[in-house]
Amino acid sequence: MGSINKIKPASNTYTAMLALATGIVIASAIFITVKCITFYGTVFRILEP
Repeated sequence: MGSINKIKPASNTYTAMLALATGIVIASAIFITVKCITFYGTVFRILEP
């Protein structure tokens, strides 16, 4: 029992990078949605010529 492997806690660097990447993706989706609504007046409808 003397040689029990101690589990090292995960680094918060990867958590911060994941949070930053998720934030960028969400911000990009919001930006694209706002631009589509202001330019086309809709997000999902395909406009006919």
